[in-house]
Parts: sequence; C-alpha cells; structure tokens
Amino acid sequence: MARRLLGVIPTLLSVFVLTFALVHALPGDPAQTLAGEGADPARVEELRQQYGFDRPLPAQFVTYVSKVSRGELGVSTAFGKPVTNVIAERIGPTLLLTITALAFSTVVGLLLGILAARRPFGRVDFMMTAGSLAGYAIPAFWLAQLSILAFALRLKVFPLGGYENVRHPYTGLDHAADVAYHLILPALVLAVSEVALLARVTRTGLLQEMGRDYIRTARAKGVPEDQVLAHHALRSALLPVVTIVGTRIGFLVSGAVVIEAVYNWPGLGSVLVAAAASSDREMMLGLVLVVAFGVIVANLVTDIVYGFIDPRVRVR
Repeated sequence: MARRLLGVIPTLLSVFVLTFALVHALPGDPAQTLAGEGADPARVEELRQQYGFDRPLPAQFVTYVSKVSRGELGVSTAFGKPVTNVIAERIGPTLLLTITALAFSTVVGLLLGILAARRPFGRVDFMMTAGSLAGYAIPAFWLAQLSILAFALRLKVFPLGGYENVRHPYTGLDHAADVAYHLILPALVLAVSEVALLARVTRTGLLQEMGRDYIRTARAKGVPEDQVLAHHALRSALLPVVTIVGTRIGFLVSGAVVIEAVYNWPGLGSVLVAAAASSDREMMLGLVLVVAFGVIVANLVTDIVYGFIDPRVRVR
C-alpha cells in the first residue's frame, strides 16, 4: 500500500503535464475569446496579462501546479467564478448518476455472468451472450434518444429529462423520490454497456475456474454444484471483474457527459461543454484533474481489494 501511494505522485505529475500541454495546444487565443469578437486590442492585452496568458508556458505550468497543491484551480472565464465552486455545485448530480450506474452494472453484470456460467452453451447462456453483445455495441447516445422516445414520449413512464420536477418542487423524502424517479432512465442507459462487459467477463472467468483442479477436488468431496460455483470459483473469478469495475470509472464519467446532454442532467457534462466552447482552459484543466484523480483513487482501491479477494496478491 505504501508503494502504491508513492506511485500516485508521479502519476499525478504526468497527468498535470499531459493535460496542461493538450489544453494549451488548442487553437485560438483565450484572451480574444474572453474579450469577444471585434474587441479593442488594448482590452485583449489587458485580459491576457490579467489571466497570465502572456507568460511562457513553463511559468504558467509552475503557477498551475502551485495553485493546485494549495487547492486552488483558478477562476473560470466562462462562468466568472472559481473553478472549485463550479465543480462543487455540479459534481453532486454527476456522482449520483455514475455511482448509481456503476452499482447497478456491477450487481446485474455479476448475476447475469453467474447464471450464464451455471449452464454453459445453454439457452440462458446464449441469450445472455447475444444480449451483452448488443448492449455493448449500441452507442449510448442513440440508446438514450430511443429511451426518451419510447418511455417518455410514447409510454409516458419516465420524464423527458432534468434532475427534478421544476414545476412542482418537492422537499424532504418526496424530493429524494423525485430525483430518483428522474435518475432511473439515464442511469440504466449509462449502465447498459457496463452490464454487458461485466457479464461476459464474469462468465469467462467462471468457466476458466470451473475447469481447475481445486474445483474437481471440491466436486469429488461431494460439494453441491451451486456451492462450488459461488464459494470456490467465484472468488477467484472476481479479480478481473474488480479490475473492470475500477478501470471503467473514467469511461462512465466520459459517458455521463453524453447522457447528461441528452437528458438535460445538471452535472459536469454541461460544464465541460461550455468550457470547451468558450476555450475556458482553467475549467477544462480543473475538470480533467478531478476525473483523473478519481480514476487514480479507484485504481488504488482496486489494488487494495485484490489483497482481500486473493491473499496471494499480498505475498507477491
């Protein structure tokens, strides 16, 4: 754990360097964008000096790292507020959406993989394989639009989008239920591809483990087949599943950007779109840094969970 924690430092530094270089390689003059078209050159130069755009890139990078180490991400030129304040206001809905999708995909993906592995190449296995291939292949933005057409416009089971009912606002438990009602459809659509991936990984891992010697020994001792699957094979097959769950957090966040745009979900997705449209480098760097830090923490937790699932990892 100590070695993994120390390994986070160069990883974060690499994220700083790469994201800073990529964002500053974008075309266009951010000072000119802030001033607007046809602005006075003196005003453009004033904004360039105010935000430090006239300084060399190494100096800007050192200033950026120094501010981040103090918890300062700068001021958003698009929103006119500190980046940390904007992220704090919008990160809640995004976390709610991604965590719900991750929890649902993990539970359902494991269950489908176990059901398919119980009778390999049977009817359930064939249906799960075909369904997972379709779910993984269908683009999320297209599925989101179809879900709105089918469940919101035609069947009127779910709302068209949004985070809550703005016409009739609720409070207390009613507000929580209203948010959950608006959350169901975007979370399910975001989780579809993850369910498909986890189901296939779980099925493949279980089938590999079911052919090993310790499984044959358990069967020879008279252990029931369901117990062999659940208590013996599943624990070893969980390692790749944990890896998938830990590494897919970044993909879920990037997918949430599209889902939030389709369902008008007030998360970080709309902030990222506005920052990119206005060349708001401070906001884009802050968002990338927050997502990268979340992925690094998720991978660190994944490594720690390995040791609890398989004690041999701690020995290695």
